[in-house]
Amino acid sequence: MRNIPLVTRNLLICNVLMFLVTLLYGTNASGGFILNDILGLHFFMASDFHIYQLFTYMFMHGGWGHLFFNMFALWMFGMVVERVWGPKKFLFYYISCGLGAGLMQELAQYGTYLVENFAAYQYVVTEYGRRIAMGDYLNLWTTVGASGAIYGILLAFGMIFPDERIFIFPLPVPIKGKWFVLLYAGIELVSAFASQGDGVAHLAHLGGMLFGYLMILYWKKHPASGYGRSNGERIFDSMRNKWEQRNHKGSRNTTTRAGSDQDYNVRKKQEQEEIDRILDKIRKSGYDSLTSEEKQKLFEHSDR
Repeated sequence: MRNIPLVTRNLLICNVLMFLVTLLYGTNASGGFILNDILGLHFFMASDFHIYQLFTYMFMHGGWGHLFFNMFALWMFGMVVERVWGPKKFLFYYISCGLGAGLMQELAQYGTYLVENFAAYQYVVTEYGRRIAMGDYLNLWTTVGASGAIYGILLAFGMIFPDERIFIFPLPVPIKGKWFVLLYAGIELVSAFASQGDGVAHLAHLGGMLFGYLMILYWKKHPASGYGRSNGERIFDSMRNKWEQRNHKGSRNTTTRAGSDQDYNVRKKQEQEEIDRILDKIRKSGYDSLTSEEKQKLFEHSDR
């Protein structure tokens, strides 16, 4: 847990704790979790709907499997994206994708309400043959889970690292990040129309990806926002480019130097290897993982 970035770690803890509280709170007569009826996202035309549910629903889950797969994806991809963007930007993105997913789900439910012409019915007969008042039926339309925000994180990973190869079960070969995102988006799009009534909020998942895509497009058009890399990484990437250009020029000039310049070339090579090692460390663990000595070396070389 100590190696997991701050926001990702706290999100994992909050989701697990909320699920434990949900278990302790118990179930209702139909077997559903009572706390999900309170904090889950209801249809906006239902009497149980409250505006705060657009936020709280993303910390609620319907079972251990639902919780595990969401938290596994958050741990696997969230910690990478957070190290690139930093905690504040990552948290803003996560919450925004969750809100966007909730709004998309509300829109989808409203479409169902209009298509089925529920306004004309006072009662609804369920698949179990029960006759339910329309108001009570609408209150059953409840959405829970962090999946919308998680799908936004998956999109962010694929757009930041489009050519990074990752293994996804059950595929036997690694797949590039960009194809991974397109695959998941395609599955959700097909499922949204082919698997209606399966109890999964496919359009909410797509909503999280859509809102994430719009935010990333905005950030890409405004470089000051630091899309794709933290400020520290962008600075040191620039340093790497300057260092490589300087070394390339030097390597051409050394062909005309005498043998006494061999020591100079060895020293320059060692310095470059040290800088490369430090920059790789930043990519893996972030700028804050550097020691004071390593930071000093970077700034000394950036001034040359």
